[in-house]
Amino acid sequence: MAEQYDIIVIGGGPGGYVAAIRAAQLGFKTAVVEREHLGGICLNWGCIPTKALLRSAEIYHYMENAKDYGLVAEKIGFDAAAIVQRSRGVSGKLNGGVGMLLKKNKVDVIWGEATISKPGEVVVAAPKKAAMQPQHPAPKGTLPAGTYSAKNIIVATGARPRVLPGIEPDGKLIWTYFEAMVPPTMPKSVLVMGSGAIGIEFASFYRTMGADVTVVEVLPQILPVEDAEIAGLARKRFEKQGIKILTGAKVTKVAKGANSITATIDDGKGTQDITAERMISAVGVVGNVENLGLEKLGLKMERGTIVTDGVGRTNVPGIFAIGDVAGPPMLAHKAEHEGVICVEGIKGLHPHAMDKLKIPGCTYCNPQVASVGLTEAKAKEAGYDIRVGRFPFVGNGKAIALGEPEGLVKTIFDKKTGQLLGAHLIGAEVTELIQGFVIAMNLETTEEDLIHAVFPHPTLSETMHESVLDAYGRVIHM
Repeated sequence: MAEQYDIIVIGGGPGGYVAAIRAAQLGFKTAVVEREHLGGICLNWGCIPTKALLRSAEIYHYMENAKDYGLVAEKIGFDAAAIVQRSRGVSGKLNGGVGMLLKKNKVDVIWGEATISKPGEVVVAAPKKAAMQPQHPAPKGTLPAGTYSAKNIIVATGARPRVLPGIEPDGKLIWTYFEAMVPPTMPKSVLVMGSGAIGIEFASFYRTMGADVTVVEVLPQILPVEDAEIAGLARKRFEKQGIKILTGAKVTKVAKGANSITATIDDGKGTQDITAERMISAVGVVGNVENLGLEKLGLKMERGTIVTDGVGRTNVPGIFAIGDVAGPPMLAHKAEHEGVICVEGIKGLHPHAMDKLKIPGCTYCNPQVASVGLTEAKAKEAGYDIRVGRFPFVGNGKAIALGEPEGLVKTIFDKKTGQLLGAHLIGAEVTELIQGFVIAMNLETTEEDLIHAVFPHPTLSETMHESVLDAYGRVIHM
C-alpha cells in the first residue's frame, strides 16, 4: 500500500527543499524525491562552488597586486587541485546541511527517480547513473524506491546545460559548467561560448588565474539581460584585463586536437579560427521535463518548461511546478521564493504572486554586476517617461579606500510618480548592495523615501543614495 503524503516534491534543489521545509512548517506531511544530491545544481555544481572558486581567484588577484596596498607578496602561485578541493569542500558542507534541515523539519527523503503515474501518485525507481556526473549514494535514513501518493505534487526538477548540435560537450576538451568547476590543471587558454552569467563568471575566473580567455557571444551585447550601459562598462573592464570578446558572432564548428580545440567563429562579415586548450559551452540551460510522465498527464509546456500561474499551479489540478523547470529567470532565489508561495497557496494563505520584475540578478565576475527591474531601454519601451540617475564609484570614499574606484550605480524612476523602476550596478560588492533596491521596490518606495533615508558613511551604499539624488538634480559628491 502506497505511503500517503499531503505534498511530494520532486527534486531536492533550492526550490524543492525550501518548498518542503515550508510545507512542513505549515503542517503538511511532506516528502522530497531526489536522485542525485540534495541542494541540487546550485549548491553542488553551480552557485556555491563557483563562488568558492571566484573567492580563490579574488585573493590571488589581490596577492598579485599587493604593492598597490603597500604590501609585499613574493613567489606568488597557486595549487589548482587545492582550489578545487576547497570548492568541493564548501559544497559538501552545505549538502549535508540541507539533509539536516529536512530531517529537523521531519521531511522524508525518497531516493530515486520519480514519474507521476497519475495525479496524486508518484512512482519512484532506483536512480540510474547520472548523465553528467557519477551518482551519489543514497544518504542514510532515506526511503527506498516504490509507489507513493500525495494530494499535491510539486515538480522542482531544475535544469541542465543546453547542448548545441555539433558542439556537444565531451567532458575533456569541451566543458559544461560541471567540468569547468573541477579542472585537473589550469588550462593556458580557454574559449567561452556564451556571455551570460555562467560564461562571464568562468571567463573572469580563468583569466584571473592566468589563462588567455576569449568570449564569443551571438548577440551584440555581452551580459544580454543587463542594462546596455552597464554591460558596456563591464566589457571595457574585461577587455582591460585581457579578455578578448567577440559579439555578434557564433561558433559554427569545432575541430578537436590531442589537447586543444580549434573553433571556427563567424561574425557575419567573415570567419576566423581560434585555438584554445579548452572550450566552455555556456549557452544557457534547459528544463528537466523528460521522463516524468508530464506529456501523458497533459501538462501545458512552453519553450521546454512547464507553464504555471504566479503561485506555481499548472493546468492539471494537484500538480505544481517551481524553479528552473517552470521557466525563466532560472535563478536559485527565484526557485526558493516560488517554493514558498506555492505551498502557501496550497495552504490557502493567498500569497502574493511572483513578480518577476522584482527578482534581482547577480553576476560574480570582477567587477561584479547586479540589477533589478527594468533597464533603461525596457522602461522606454514600456512607455514610461523616465528620470535616470548615475553615480560613479570614483566619487565614493570607501571605494577609493578599497582600491576599487571603477564602478557605477544607475537608477531609473518614473518621472510622473517617482516609482523606482530599475537599478543597475557594476563594481565592488554590488551583489550585496542590490538587496537595498529590491526591498525598496517591494515596498513601492518613491524617490522621496530614498532621498530622505540616511546612509552610513563611509560605505559603498552611499553610491546608491547619490544615484537617486542625481536622478533628481540633487547629487552632492559629483
